[in-house]
Amino acid sequence: MHRCLTQSRVGVLAVLTLLWVGRASGAAPAEPQVISDDALKAKSTTIGGATVLPTTRTVPHWFGQTLDPNNGITYGYNMVGADPYHCSGAACDVTVEVDITPIIVNVQGRTFSGSDVLAATLASPQFATNDYGSTPAATAPGAFPFAPALIRGPGGTLSQGDVGVPLQLQDATMRAQFNRTGSSTYHLRLHPNVKPAVTINVPSNQGTLLQSGRGVVFADVDIGWWSAQIQNLETSADPTHLPLYLTSDVLLFIGKDIFNCCVIGYHGTRAAGGGGGSSESDGNAKVQTFAWASYISPGIYARPNGGTDWALQDIHAISHEIAEWADDPFVNNLVEPWLTPTAPQYGCTGILETGDPVVAIGFAMGTNTYQQGPNPNGTQSADGYYHPEDEVFLPWFMRTAPNTVSEPTQSPSTNIGRYTLMGDLNPFPGFRQPATGCQ
Repeated sequence: MHRCLTQSRVGVLAVLTLLWVGRASGAAPAEPQVISDDALKAKSTTIGGATVLPTTRTVPHWFGQTLDPNNGITYGYNMVGADPYHCSGAACDVTVEVDITPIIVNVQGRTFSGSDVLAATLASPQFATNDYGSTPAATAPGAFPFAPALIRGPGGTLSQGDVGVPLQLQDATMRAQFNRTGSSTYHLRLHPNVKPAVTINVPSNQGTLLQSGRGVVFADVDIGWWSAQIQNLETSADPTHLPLYLTSDVLLFIGKDIFNCCVIGYHGTRAAGGGGGSSESDGNAKVQTFAWASYISPGIYARPNGGTDWALQDIHAISHEIAEWADDPFVNNLVEPWLTPTAPQYGCTGILETGDPVVAIGFAMGTNTYQQGPNPNGTQSADGYYHPEDEVFLPWFMRTAPNTVSEPTQSPSTNIGRYTLMGDLNPFPGFRQPATGCQ
């Protein structure tokens, strides 16, 4: 099942870029087709799904349940890390090994190298530490849903409970989500391990080149063909680690239309081993989680000078996928169906995917020195920061009160608290109250 990027299950994001594109040896590179900004839609999708077993042969995870007061149904969910409600001391501090495989992709005479963006990814908030007490800039609505939309706006308070505490992005997100900020021993840390790069040559009938309105060229590859390549890589992965397959400006199209674009990332899971992981396991089957995402060059989505889709660049897709992996590692956490105008491409969906409702909504963090020059057409989209995505918290999906201990500022609301990491910096009123249904 495939859905548009703004919301999705496996967490797929799409972005276009040509910066740092090399050439493959052999045939001369083909001339890219120009894709209109109207057609350039970031998309997300869901891949796979495994029944969660009481196993230690997967990433560290815990099980929780919440009663949704809106429909009276109690929903269960598995999340990565330690149980924030019942762990204590050192047991609350969990580190997950992340095995990063850069993928070098050759498409129609051009090379898009995941190795080129590896250093920038490792130096980004996803793996490096920062102070999440505030941010210098965040998404503003602009003329949403009309252009200019989702533009750069002023920053301000972010996760004030963790002011002065150096944290990785996902650690800061999980601590804020469960009111475990400040002196709390609760952590979900990611330790990156760089694996040898893998080269994938895309046949001419499975991929092409596209160019954004700002002159950035990117690869556009068939999602079905690409997913088969990722599945082949997965066979040698460690189920207790998160394999992250890293590409640069490689986007995916769905169906036969190359302009039905672009998926920029996804996460998924599958049972591994003999018999699909369900036989001869003695109740301890392997369950492999994984993620693929592209580092996005400025100027694919992001318009010049903080314009439309300002935050859809660099690690936006990577942060989306890792956040969704953390909150729904086995791609089977269901919730009461929700719908939001910020992500109409997902329609009415009942999946707990924390990034889908807030695609292209983000904030500035850290110092980015990679690809900070002008776009090929001379305009300027880069601004010296990384651009993580905002993430929706569990209480929003469960229609319960927002967290109130560590994140006390969000308004207007009958309950003081917040439903997303950005809190009041997220400009849309739909995130100042619980999710609404699809009526």
